[in-house]
This record gives sequence, structure tokens and C-alpha cells, in this order.
Amino acid sequence: QVQLVESGGGLVQPGGSLRLSCAASGSIFSINNMGWYRQAPGKQRELVATITSGASTNYADSVKGRFTISRDNVKNTVYLQMNSLKPEDTAVYYCNADLVLLGNRGYDSWGQGTQVTVAS
Repeated sequence: QVQLVESGGGLVQPGGSLRLSCAASGSIFSINNMGWYRQAPGKQRELVATITSGASTNYADSVKGRFTISRDNVKNTVYLQMNSLKPEDTAVYYCNADLVLLGNRGYDSWGQGTQVTVAS
């Protein structure tokens, strides 16, 4: 069994910062891409940022210059540093990981989601 456990969400004022973490555990051989997605009420889930195993990153235009994705390959953890937060960043944030399990089986895993609310 594998799981992704997210932490770090919460309520923050506009202009503030939050750091999300997502740790993968279980029968994992390796991890390819990791990423963060978000879903606001009444909207579809959208990509926020992704990072490859070699640390190449990709960001949605709406978060470029404000958010930074990083990962610790030893801890199987991906982070999302969010600065200069805006009310429109309010959403449930989901972690995603492209896993290679023991036995060389691929598995696309999702976290349970963590709420981020930006409001005064």
C-alpha cells in the first residue's frame, strides 16, 4: 500500500505565505514526477506546479513568481512554498506523484487534499 499525506494548509490573509508538504510512503521503488493541483468550489481541478525527479519545474501562469515547488528525494516529499497569496488561490490543494512500486509497477497516487483559504 502507498499513500500521500499532505500538511500545511490553513487560513491566511492576502499577501501572506503558506508551505504545503506531501510525503509519500509505502512500497515505493522510485518516484518520477510529483506535483500540486488545486480545485476551487465550482471549478475543475487545475495544475499548480510539477517537478521531475531531476528537479525540472513547471508552473501555472497564475502562480509563477509567487509559488515554488521543491522535493526531497530522500524523504519522498514534495513541497509547495506559496507567497503573496491572493483570495483567488483559495482551493483544496492536492498532491500527486507518479510512483514506481516494488515489482516495477507504475502507480499514479493522489493525496487526500488540504484546504487553503486566503481571506481577511
